[in-house]
Amino acid sequence: MRARFGKVLPWLILLFLVVALSTVLDLAGLPSPVLFGALVAGLGYALIAPRTPAVPGFAFTTGQAVLGAAIGSTLEPSTLTALGADWLPVLLSCLATLLLSVAAGSVLMLKPGISTATGVFAMIAGGASGIVAISRDLGADDRVVAVVQYLRVLIILLGMPLVAQVVFSPEPTPGISLLVTQSVEPALPHAGLIIAALALAVGLPLARFVPMPAGALLFPLIVAAVLAGTGTIAATVPDWLQNIGFALIGLQVGLRFTRESLKAVASVLPLAVAAIIGLIVVSAGLGVVLAHATGRTSLEGYLATTPGGLYAVLATAVGSGADVTFVLMVQVARLFVMLFCAPLLARLLAGPRA
Repeated sequence: MRARFGKVLPWLILLFLVVALSTVLDLAGLPSPVLFGALVAGLGYALIAPRTPAVPGFAFTTGQAVLGAAIGSTLEPSTLTALGADWLPVLLSCLATLLLSVAAGSVLMLKPGISTATGVFAMIAGGASGIVAISRDLGADDRVVAVVQYLRVLIILLGMPLVAQVVFSPEPTPGISLLVTQSVEPALPHAGLIIAALALAVGLPLARFVPMPAGALLFPLIVAAVLAGTGTIAATVPDWLQNIGFALIGLQVGLRFTRESLKAVASVLPLAVAAIIGLIVVSAGLGVVLAHATGRTSLEGYLATTPGGLYAVLATAVGSGADVTFVLMVQVARLFVMLFCAPLLARLLAGPRA
């Protein structure tokens, strides 16, 4: 009995830490509070405890699949319809952002010990939680990737409202609520659970039998995106289930930290800040080009190509009277482009096999 309790106790402590830290981060308004809270909880425990438990492989795979289903379920038919005649400039802007991310990642590689894959995936613009979940599968150091990804999001959250106000000087639009974050009650009872169950039931076997990097996230994502994008099931994965997936992924990354790896991550942060700011500035220029190509305002182009911080972007778009549908369309399109291009990019970075 005592031995069994000794095995359970670390997980009870971690559960308490995850809940406490996630609550604090949520109250602070930070994105993906459970994912980052679990990462910090795992990191702290790994640095203090004499023995560190490991997240079972099947649990981490399930967390990836749940996250994939959650991302896929956000695709709506209206988003696809909104692309319309703008699909080519939007796609080109997404691919250009991918190339900019690779260039920014090469800056991180100036730091000794940062591999090509780690540098690139740490700087991939968009889909931070998804990239963190699959970065280890793609040959990157997921600890560095996680910290730099959320550093980028934090810098955007702090700086974007100021840039939007000072540089673009939008007219304030009072009395508008954030309708884009409110979910519509699905007609099918428990539709969110159904779409998650189908995504996992179909996607995980495909990931097992089809040799594809990050398949545990991408195949459930594809299944959920088809169901949601075609209007077959109009619902998103329940928040509590998403949070379980976030917690499993965050703990898996956090528990792998050591004092040496933490020092290595801390040493790359000054270079990462410079690369992130450069990426944000160049992405803003790309947004101006996209705005001219699609007939939108410069503010709408800037918000659409901002490399992260989706909910802050949407809040700024609503408050400034920008075209929220266009901004959301480009942000969602980039998210899918980044996640689907990541495995191919990993193979290109790895080079030809001997």
